[in-house]
Amino acid sequence: MRVKTQRLELDFVRRRPAAPWAGALLLALAAAFAADLGYSHLALSRSIEKAELRLARLPAQERAGAKPASPEEIAAARDSVERLSMPWGELFAALESAASDKVALLAIEPDPKSGTVRISGDGKDYLAALSYVLDLSRADALARVELVRHEAKPGAVAFTVSAAWRGGRHD
Repeated sequence: MRVKTQRLELDFVRRRPAAPWAGALLLALAAAFAADLGYSHLALSRSIEKAELRLARLPAQERAGAKPASPEEIAAARDSVERLSMPWGELFAALESAASDKVALLAIEPDPKSGTVRISGDGKDYLAALSYVLDLSRADALARVELVRHEAKPGAVAFTVSAAWRGGRHD
């Protein structure tokens, strides 16, 4: 049995004629976009100039700030700067070295004035919490690691650890 085959001819070179209006449409769209962009730039430039003129007319005290900072605000700012300048990398390295899948940390509360840190967490059981405290005490960045509070909860133990943070004190 012979199968009759037909020859398939493919022409990969032949091109379809482009739509004659496509180039003109794209040019018109580009011109409209450029005009809108130019108008937006001009409007923003005028708005900035007006704002600068209004700012230049204000008295120097109003430009600098509405009122001087209170002593409480200054103290809060200093406290924030102290906390940010502490050697966080050493503390995080100590916490990571003591990490356990049986303990979840909930809070880290540094006190820059005393150079201490309080660490709160949940352990799967009391042994997991004690093991975590022991592992923290072996970290070089921490000293005087103590379990200061623990509370049994259903299926877990909440605990708080206090430690002296070497390099964490700013006087």
